[in-house]
Amino acid sequence: MTLTPDPRSGKSAGDENFPVASRLVAARHRPAIMAFYDFARTADDIADHEALPSADKLRRLETLRATLVGEGDGAPVAVALRQVLAERGLPATHALDLLVAFRQDAETSRYATWDDLMTYCRYSAAPVGRMVLAIHGEPAETWAASDALCAALQVINHLQDCGEDYWRLDRVYLPLAELKDAGVEVAALAAPRASPGLRAVIVAMAQRTAALLQRSRPLADQVRDRRLRLEVAVIQRLAEDLTRRLIARDPLSERVHHRKLELVGLAGSALLRAAWPAPRANPRSATIAE
Repeated sequence: MTLTPDPRSGKSAGDENFPVASRLVAARHRPAIMAFYDFARTADDIADHEALPSADKLRRLETLRATLVGEGDGAPVAVALRQVLAERGLPATHALDLLVAFRQDAETSRYATWDDLMTYCRYSAAPVGRMVLAIHGEPAETWAASDALCAALQVINHLQDCGEDYWRLDRVYLPLAELKDAGVEVAALAAPRASPGLRAVIVAMAQRTAALLQRSRPLADQVRDRRLRLEVAVIQRLAEDLTRRLIARDPLSERVHHRKLELVGLAGSALLRAAWPAPRANPRSATIAE
C-alpha cells in the first residue's frame, strides 16, 4: 500500500508550539531532525485525519512502519528517515515507538487516569526527545529528564487544545477519573468557556505538568552539545511559561499560545540564563512510565 491520497494536513515545523530544529541546532544535525519530524508529522496527520476510518488509518500507519524497517518503499517520508538512520548508524526504535502512540490515537479516544496518559506520553512524546539526543550523540543517561520535558510538552498541547480535540476529533486527553471526581461530563469541553469543575481539572493537570518540568530542569546542564543545550533551555522556558498561563487562563475562552514577540522575549531570557549554566547535574535514573 502507498500513502495515497496524501493525508497530510499541511502543518509544518513552523506551526508547532515549540521549536523544531531551530537555528540554535547545528546545521549538520538539522536535516536528520527534520527527516524524523516529517515522518512524525505524517503519522500524526494520519492519526488525526477527520475523514479516515480507523481501519484505514491503521493500514497507512502500517505502511510507514513497513517502509521504515525496509519491508517496502510505500511511504517516501519513511524511506527518507530510513536512509538518515542508516547513514548515522541509528536504530529505528524511537520512530517505531512513535507509531505505537499513533496507532493508539487511531483507536483510542479516552484516557481513564493520569497514569494512562503518562504511558501514552512514553510513546507519543518521549521518543522525540530521545531521537534528538541520539542524533547529537548524547548518552541515554539524559533520557530521564528528557522524558519528563517531552511529557510536559505533550500535556501542555493537550490542555491548550482540549476543546478543539473534543469537538473536532472526539478525543479527550483529560483523565476521565478526574473529570468524574469533579462532576464534569466530557461534553463540557464543547462549551464556550470552562465550568468551575473543568477549570479545576485543567489547573490540576497544569500543576502536575509543572512538577514534570521541575524534573526536566537538569536536562540543559546534562546535554554536552552546546547548541542543543541552548535549544533545550529555550524549550524549558517556553513550557514553564505556558504552564503558568494554563493555571491562570481558561483555554476554552482565553488565549494561551505565545505571540511572536512573547516568544522572542522568553527565548532571549532563556538564552541569557543558559549562558551561565549551573554546575552539571547528575542524570536521574528513572524514566516516565517505562
